[in-house]
Amino acid sequence: MSAGEGDARVHPTLDDPVVAALSEGVGGPVGEHAGRHRWWTPVRVVLALTAVCLSLGMLQKTSCYEDSWRNGDARYSHMCYSDLPYLYTDRGFVELNWPYTDDSQVRARYDVMEYPVGISYWAWGTAWVTHWLSGSPDIEPRYGQSPQALAADKDVTAESRLFVAVNAVGLAAVGILAAWFLSGVNRNRPWDAAIFALSPALALTALVNWDLLAVGLVAGALWAWSRDRPVLTGVLIGLGTATKLYPLFLLGGLLVICARQRRWRSFALATGSAVAAWVLADLPAYLTGPDEWRVFWSFNSDRGADLGSIWLVIAQATDGTVEVHTINAVSWLFFGAWCLGVLLLGLLAPATPRLAQLGFLVVAGFLLVNKVYSPQYVLWLLPLAALSRPRWRDQIVWQAGEVLYFAAVWWYLGGYLAPASGGDTGFYWVAVLLRMAAELYLVVLVARDVLLPQHDPVRDWVPAPRPSRRPSLSLPRGVS
Repeated sequence: MSAGEGDARVHPTLDDPVVAALSEGVGGPVGEHAGRHRWWTPVRVVLALTAVCLSLGMLQKTSCYEDSWRNGDARYSHMCYSDLPYLYTDRGFVELNWPYTDDSQVRARYDVMEYPVGISYWAWGTAWVTHWLSGSPDIEPRYGQSPQALAADKDVTAESRLFVAVNAVGLAAVGILAAWFLSGVNRNRPWDAAIFALSPALALTALVNWDLLAVGLVAGALWAWSRDRPVLTGVLIGLGTATKLYPLFLLGGLLVICARQRRWRSFALATGSAVAAWVLADLPAYLTGPDEWRVFWSFNSDRGADLGSIWLVIAQATDGTVEVHTINAVSWLFFGAWCLGVLLLGLLAPATPRLAQLGFLVVAGFLLVNKVYSPQYVLWLLPLAALSRPRWRDQIVWQAGEVLYFAAVWWYLGGYLAPASGGDTGFYWVAVLLRMAAELYLVVLVARDVLLPQHDPVRDWVPAPRPSRRPSLSLPRGVS
């Protein structure tokens, strides 16, 4: 990649202090007369780095893959747990059951998928691919067996491993597509997407569940908005909301931007498209099984304090139980106040904030008080964080907290953090609090960048710096 004259793209060795310092080991920052490689463009490098990162993530799951996730200790000690192989049998995909069927025999044998429809459709589709790759085995004999017996069957066990492999390939494609979208959001800064591509959190959590599907849609929405395509932005937000609820919060960021710029038509188009896409995505599930479709909403409303949440720490530390109603009321009140704060911050800022900044702040507020904060939820923030604060030092601080928690939660579930004398696992509480502190650290920096735009790396950079030229606070061309 050239940083020479005529190339307006930001090179990380000239823009980021951490990368500049590391580059000294290979000759220092890129020079003004550096040549450009004809094939290895910044975007292609980012895509290759994403593929390598996701491959390392698959490799990290090898020990669990080899024993088909049947070793209860290894999945925690080796930190290679995944929901996918268990849900293959426990939700009826082993028999290719439609996730929203209301057939009484199916519902008597299998629990309903507790995820939004986008994930359920994907899991059902990859189950069909798994069966096809397995030689289309006869599933009729399975109807008379219990799910537990099926899970112990060696042929089904092999299928569950293949199911994980099929999903790994599909999710890797989604991850690479997300990296492509992110590298194109800010035309002058394709290298910012390398923060996503090289994320240890991406490698460790991509296969824990299907959250990466929503990440791809969020990245696409950021890209579409940067290209001034409000309808496509809304469609991707709507599909993302049908996959995981949190992409809906991007509409709050669009509201701030459109209010400041008097772009009410764009906001109406994006919102209307999001609603239409969400309804159309949910319609097949609702029409075939309305009660099954409602399970996601009731499940999340009725669940109590769960792993990773501040509510679990409070409950365990006080030897008490925080009522579900209390958690729901307090968390939504806090989140409502948080959203109001982001709204005021965005409206009072000297310059219009970027969508990634506003989206990051809103989603972070939701996660900090959510009743469950699973390790893979870091993926929700990852594309937003990469573009809202493209500084490697700050990203390393934040992701260090996430990696610490990733290790702690599996060791906690495996019983390895329990004190020898008995009692509560205080180290797990520390890991939860450190994770939250690292996230709040990044929140503070992004909020400061919004309030004081001169600190925003995206606004402060000048393509061809000269001693007599002051840095501009305006967004470079192509940045949204």
